[in-house]
Amino acid sequence: MADDEPVDQKKYLEESCKPKCVKPFLQYQACIQRIQGDESGHKHCTGQYFDHWSCVDKCVAPKLFEKLK
Repeated sequence: MADDEPVDQKKYLEESCKPKCVKPFLQYQACIQRIQGDESGHKHCTGQYFDHWSCVDKCVAPKLFEKLK
């Protein structure tokens, strides 16, 4: 028997869930465009970034735990 490397299912599930989270991703992209010229470093898009990944995680979690059982 060959020792196959385990495949990280989460990465595949994230890719399948990203289309469901387009709105938060577009908001993140818009924020990046808005602050592009900020020289002060005070502006950031952390909230929008986490909103996008929170959406992806909520989509991935039930599917991932099914595969881990």
